[in-house]
Amino acid sequence: MFFYFAMAMIISYLLGSLSFSIIISKNFSQKKDIRSLGSNNAGFSNMLRSLGFFPAMFTFIGDFIKGIIAIYISSIIFENFDVFTKNRIFFLTFSCFFCCLGHMWPCFFKFKGGKGILTAWACNFFIDFKISLVLILIFLIVLALSKIISLSSICATVSYPILVFIFEKNTCQYAFLIALILSLLIIFKHRTNIQRLIKNEEKTIKINKK
Repeated sequence: MFFYFAMAMIISYLLGSLSFSIIISKNFSQKKDIRSLGSNNAGFSNMLRSLGFFPAMFTFIGDFIKGIIAIYISSIIFENFDVFTKNRIFFLTFSCFFCCLGHMWPCFFKFKGGKGILTAWACNFFIDFKISLVLILIFLIVLALSKIISLSSICATVSYPILVFIFEKNTCQYAFLIALILSLLIIFKHRTNIQRLIKNEEKTIKINKK
């Protein structure tokens, strides 16, 4: 069983380490690493602000698909175990955790990646559609009211373990613990955003139209 856990962990981490914002920014017109532009974050929102709509959309699609693939492969790895059927949420949330870990600290890009919001959402789209749907609703509502992506992301992140507890408490309590740890890591990655929010210095969403 340990071998299959290790396999799912490694595959999920390596897929997460495929940082599409970095890959796309280095091959776009400016030929610059997204980590040297804007907020220096390797993520969708910085791509949107710094390079525009289409590079950001390609980043969104890439990061979304890698999360789906990571969870799908993990489900195949674990599907032959009876214990997986009873604890499906735990096994797949475990894979989600390592996929997000790869996105935040990618081994292919000197362990400097994004903040994990989109990847976590994509993984949960496959794990439990209800959780994914509520997360995007929370994100969009806060974004509509504040026009601040980081605040919307933080609110969704705080909600994540709560939603796992609400929807999956009768299935697997350990999934809540993994979701809680992942949320804390994502919030840690937003620490500079939180400092700017406290000082009322965080920028509202603005798209580079070039």
